[in-house]
Amino acid sequence: MKLIVLSSSRADYGIYYPLLKKLRSDPFFELQIIAFGSHLSIDHGETIHEIIYDGFKIIKSISPSIKVKYPKDISKEISYVIHEFTDVWTQIDVDLIIALGDRYEMFAACVASIPFNIPIAHIHGGETTKGAFDEIFRGSLSLMANYHFPSTIKYANRIKNIIGSSKNIFTVGALSIDNLKNETLYNIETIKKLFGFNLLTPTVLVTFHPETKNHKSNRNYIKELLEAIKENKDYNYLITFPNMDTYGKVIKEEIILFSKNHSNINCIESLGRVGYLSCLKYCEFVLGNSSSVFVEASYFSKYVINIGDRQKGRIRTKNIYDCKINKKEIIRAIKNFKNYQVFNDESIYGNGNTAYEIIENLKKI
Repeated sequence: MKLIVLSSSRADYGIYYPLLKKLRSDPFFELQIIAFGSHLSIDHGETIHEIIYDGFKIIKSISPSIKVKYPKDISKEISYVIHEFTDVWTQIDVDLIIALGDRYEMFAACVASIPFNIPIAHIHGGETTKGAFDEIFRGSLSLMANYHFPSTIKYANRIKNIIGSSKNIFTVGALSIDNLKNETLYNIETIKKLFGFNLLTPTVLVTFHPETKNHKSNRNYIKELLEAIKENKDYNYLITFPNMDTYGKVIKEEIILFSKNHSNINCIESLGRVGYLSCLKYCEFVLGNSSSVFVEASYFSKYVINIGDRQKGRIRTKNIYDCKINKKEIIRAIKNFKNYQVFNDESIYGNGNTAYEIIENLKKI
C-alpha cells in the first residue's frame, strides 16, 4: 500500500511518530511523507529537520508562501496550499492519504485531493475546539475522509453524526499514549544541556495559541496572561511559541518583549517531540490553551490550567482546571495548584497500542 502521510507542523509530527515507525518497518506499506506548513518556517523552528533526523523519507516539501499574522494571510495561505497540492496529486501515485487533526493547511492539502478520488484516512476527528476555527476544518476533514481513527468513543459518535454513517469509524485511542509508553525521555540534566534551563527549579510549562474566532482580542489576552505570570514569582516559566495562526506572530512578539525584563522566563520556538514530553514530565504544572496537553498531561497526572475558549468542547479529565483569560482568575488558578490532588485514573485514550490498531485496520482496507 502506497501511503502519503501529510505533516504540516511540529504538533502533528510528534503525534504521528509511533505510527510512522511501525509503518516504516512493515513491508506491507510504502511510506512517504510530505512536509509543509510551519515545518519549513524559520520563524517556527524549521522542524522539518526533526523528520529528516529521524530518517523518514520526505518526497516533497512545501514552504509557506507568506508570514501569517492577519486573517487575510490565512485565506491566502489556504489558496496557495491548494494550488501547490494540485500539482502534487497530479504527479504522485498514491493509494491512501493519511491526515491528522484540524489545521487549515491540512484541510487545504486534502481539498486539493478530492477531484483525484484518492482515499483519505483521518486521525483525531470528532474533537471540538469552540474557540478556534479549526473546528470547521476538522469537521470538513471528517466529511472528506473515507476512514476515521478517533481517540475516544465520544469523538467516534460525533464523527458518526457529521458523516451520517458509522461505516469505517475505528476507535483506536491516542497515538500520544504510544509515545509516552515507548519513548525514552530526557532526564533533567540532559534537558539543561540541550536547552539551557534547569527544571530542578520549580517550572511551569506555558503554551498559548491565538483564539482564532476572537482574533482581535489576542493582544489583550496574551497581556493578561503575562501580567498573571509577572505576579507569580514562585516559579520559572518555560514558554513555547504559538503556531502559525492569526495573530500568532503578535503573541510571539509580546512574549519576547516581556521575557527581556524577567529573568524567570525562558522562551523557545520548539522543544521537539522528546524535549516537549520530557519538560512536561518534570514541570510543576501546565498553563495555556494548547491541545497538546489534554492527553499527555493526564498521563503524567499534571495539573493543567486551561485558559479561554480555544479548547472548549474537548473531553475534560480530572486534572484540567478551566478559567477565563483574566489576570485575577489566572493568578487564583496558579495559587490553587497547592491544593491539587494527584490522580491516577485509567486513561480514556487507550493503552498505548494505537499505532498497532491503526495499521491492522489499514491492512483490512
